[in-house]
Amino acid sequence: MANGRALLSTVSELVALGVDYAMVAAPTALHEAIGLELAEAGIHALIEKPLAVDTPAAKRLVSAFASRGLVGAVGHIERYNPALQQMRRRLEAGELGAVYQITTRRQGPFPARIADVGVVKDLATHDIDLTAWVARSAFESVSARVAYKSGREHEDLVAAVGQLSDGTITNHLVNWVSPFRERVTIVTGERGAFVADTLTTDLTFHANGSVVTEWEAVAAFRGVSEGDLIRYAFAKPAPLRTEHEAFRDAVLGLPGASDRIVTMEQGLATVAVAEAMLISARESRVVNL
Repeated sequence: MANGRALLSTVSELVALGVDYAMVAAPTALHEAIGLELAEAGIHALIEKPLAVDTPAAKRLVSAFASRGLVGAVGHIERYNPALQQMRRRLEAGELGAVYQITTRRQGPFPARIADVGVVKDLATHDIDLTAWVARSAFESVSARVAYKSGREHEDLVAAVGQLSDGTITNHLVNWVSPFRERVTIVTGERGAFVADTLTTDLTFHANGSVVTEWEAVAAFRGVSEGDLIRYAFAKPAPLRTEHEAFRDAVLGLPGASDRIVTMEQGLATVAVAEAMLISARESRVVNL
């Protein structure tokens, strides 16, 4: 798998090779220690999501990289999914009009590789980040409920409701106890709804209807506001490649590159929202951020 490259056993050995930047793909509990060691050595780093196991650890990482003038980023790869990138461009262009609600569903079987966090920090962080990014608005409050179904110490499913600072309502269903995989983001607005499937990288637009359905039985079944359905055609580059090219360009200091990465500050905000969801579930209350 290393294609002839040396396999090392410690971060210090990696540092000794004189690398320009590193990708941290380790259990969440190790992100802070590895990240701090890389920052101390002056090495830029792209750390897998979530940035850290909790908010204090995430803050220490943000400070370590910022104080040394290093590029630090977080691997929230859904931002680089072509369907979501296309959705965000069309929202920015005003094609949907005012945004009312953002809904995400992320379901699938349990990933055996995860042992140190639950579904909120492992999977829901995808949806927290992409929701704030697509809407260009931060979370203001969250309310959540979780359940433990697999006998592990961490939660297996979460149902959460949130509100963004611009007033948009969000809701998120996330679990790893489903026999099928689903990755869907729906943005409902003034002129209809965008539906992004990040498994197939398809984006569709369901327009509000402008023609009245005169046949009463059909109107009652379909809803009088149903309009055209469009599935967009667009280029679909691999998200992982796009993510790493963006980070490489940021390290090189290319114009506009820093706007294409998920900064550690943004990764910190996502960890804070995930923790708020867990607090809400534990204390049965709405948590303001």
